[in-house]
Amino acid sequence: MTKNNTTIILAPLQGFTDVTFRNVFSDNFSGVDEAVAPFISTMGQKRLKPSRIKDVDPENNKKLFVVPQILGNVANDFIFLADHLYEMGHKKINWNLGCPHSKIAKKNRGSGLLMYPDKIDAFLDTILPKISNTLSIKLRLGRKSKDEIFNLLPILNKYPLDEIILHPRTGIQMYEGTSDHDAFEKALLCSQHALTYNGDITDLNTFHIVQKKFPCIIRFMIGRGLLSNPFLAEDIKGVLVNKNQIDRLKKFHDDLFDNYQTIFSGPAHLTGRMKGFWRYLGPSFKDSRKQLKKILKADSITKYQDMVEAFFKTETEFIKK
Repeated sequence: MTKNNTTIILAPLQGFTDVTFRNVFSDNFSGVDEAVAPFISTMGQKRLKPSRIKDVDPENNKKLFVVPQILGNVANDFIFLADHLYEMGHKKINWNLGCPHSKIAKKNRGSGLLMYPDKIDAFLDTILPKISNTLSIKLRLGRKSKDEIFNLLPILNKYPLDEIILHPRTGIQMYEGTSDHDAFEKALLCSQHALTYNGDITDLNTFHIVQKKFPCIIRFMIGRGLLSNPFLAEDIKGVLVNKNQIDRLKKFHDDLFDNYQTIFSGPAHLTGRMKGFWRYLGPSFKDSRKQLKKILKADSITKYQDMVEAFFKTETEFIKK
């Protein structure tokens, strides 16, 4: 049985879990309690990127509680952005120390900073007295080695953090291999902060494996698992919805398509964004490979819509559990 106090958090996935997705998802599915938004990069000279700030505008995020995430390693730039977010109404923010992509890591941002615990120490020592927001940190075990976190945790223990969201892989692993539960367990014992589990919860079975292994964990962050199975949070919480799954998925798709159609300027941008979701969702249908391939090869909006319509008429069984 799932504990009643289980909290499901939508993970920040660049190019996927923006405000449009979050709102449409909330209209069509339940079970997700909050979200961490895709990261906003700090910029020098007290500049802001309007499109990223708009994504976390509280006026546009009334359907799902959202925590903005900041990517950066310059204290003054971080403070400037944190202050702006606080003025917008965000009392909580998250610092990204987990992004695995090399172009970010090589600049000592995201998981690239995990190799330098002294720099993280100095950074937190500078920013925390100067920001009004509370801070959580999303990180990995390390950049290159899973042992890096054990040099960092004693430092993090010194500071007042909301929580640590830990994805038990290294940065260089990206999403390959499996999450290291042994390392997560060791981190759990070493951390004085509450830990949130993130990584490889793709179905009900994998959730129960994690829950059984870490019974003290009540907060779980899920990203790719919810993209491939939008019903997953409902399944975890035992929510029973007496509606046809295929019909619900089609409505979700159509709502998402209609909303993105008002945002993207060209057909390639629109179909490109939607095809990204299909790469996660499509394989969750039984015998979907042939029809999915047609969707991904569609070279116009009309062709795309025709292939999607045919897909939902043909595919009658959603197999993710």
